[in-house]
Amino acid sequence: MMPGAGTGIGPESGTGAVPESGTGAVPEPGTGTRPVSAGPLVQLPTVFGEFLAQAWIDGTTGAEHLTVSAAAPGATQQAARTPQPDGTPQSAVRAGAAPLVRLHSECLTGDVFGSYRCDCGEQLAYALQMIHAGGGTLIYLRGHEGRGIGLANKLRAYALQEAGADTVEANEQLGLPVDSRDYAAAAAILAELGLHRIRLMSNNPLKQSQLAALGIEVTEMVPTEVPSREQNVRYLETKRDRMNHILILPDHAGAASTGTAAKTPTITAASTAGPTSAKTPTTTPATKGKRQ
Repeated sequence: MMPGAGTGIGPESGTGAVPESGTGAVPEPGTGTRPVSAGPLVQLPTVFGEFLAQAWIDGTTGAEHLTVSAAAPGATQQAARTPQPDGTPQSAVRAGAAPLVRLHSECLTGDVFGSYRCDCGEQLAYALQMIHAGGGTLIYLRGHEGRGIGLANKLRAYALQEAGADTVEANEQLGLPVDSRDYAAAAAILAELGLHRIRLMSNNPLKQSQLAALGIEVTEMVPTEVPSREQNVRYLETKRDRMNHILILPDHAGAASTGTAAKTPTITAASTAGPTSAKTPTTTPATKGKRQ
């Protein structure tokens, strides 16, 4: 089915309970369906360059998601809008390589207000730079605020973190799951776009395992680590140590003692290599979630 041509059917998983480790629940292959309906493709000019945007509605939850795509280098805007014979957007085609995809969970505080408590906003900017430079698709997933607990509960968790809890402990103290996100809608959107094999921009192996169970093959995990800060290094350490995220973090002892924050990444429309203080990501073969 071509993008924007009505309702598509994709795999689904339940949210279920989350283990104490915070790694999340992986859906059983072939469990249920998830209908998504697509809106029209529209142009989206941004500080990072020109994109094509498309809204999607989750027929099960009612959540409204967004895809933001860019054509591979050399493709024209018109070619990017013209699907392949099998319905795959031209933006997904790059010399036979699996297309670059980022599944970005909604984070109002980080994405909109630039909060330093997390790395979400900087990851979003970095992903858009990389996709604009090399082609690919970002899926902005609504309803994932606070790893699925919502904005109000996320701020309640922040208050507990200010009292000494880490991000996992705070959710547990509130009686909430550590990570209740599921990626069934994302998998259904990818299937509608014809993107069954992808290179995934993520530090989180759980996304890979969930997508695999939902019928999407991840051929490579492309790191999206941005520079950590004094304000978020404990949060990132918890994600690395308790939630199996693949992160390489510096020693922030000096910054903490002097009150000097980590260097702010420079985000510009002309930049195509990501934040200036971040290492250029190297793609690695998809793994089973083992730390590298």
